[in-house]
Amino acid sequence: MSNDPMTKKRFDLEERTAKFGQEIIKFSRKVFENQVTKPLISQLVGSGTSIGANYCEADDAESRKDFKHKIGICKKEARETKHWLYMIMTAVPQLETEASTLLQEAKVLNLIFNAIIRSTNRND
Repeated sequence: MSNDPMTKKRFDLEERTAKFGQEIIKFSRKVFENQVTKPLISQLVGSGTSIGANYCEADDAESRKDFKHKIGICKKEARETKHWLYMIMTAVPQLETEASTLLQEAKVLNLIFNAIIRSTNRND
């Protein structure tokens, strides 16, 4: 493994987004499925797990433009994940504490991707 700090940062974010997706899956399994929650669960799992997948694609981007586009998708998916967590907190109030922890991480990921976009734009 490289000692390059940029490589370590990228790996840490790749690992962090993967762990977040795993936690989203675990949380979603706890949500009792009914007519209201079934589509919410599906949306949450989709957005929450795609953050890491899109980050992996950004890390292997073919160009700077491709990188910025994929990071933008990561940012959007993190924001969408926040929305679905809020909806599940409304539908299943007893899971609010656990959802709040995931919500905080989604907020932090959104801020991280915002910072990456700002930094990339400054360096253009």
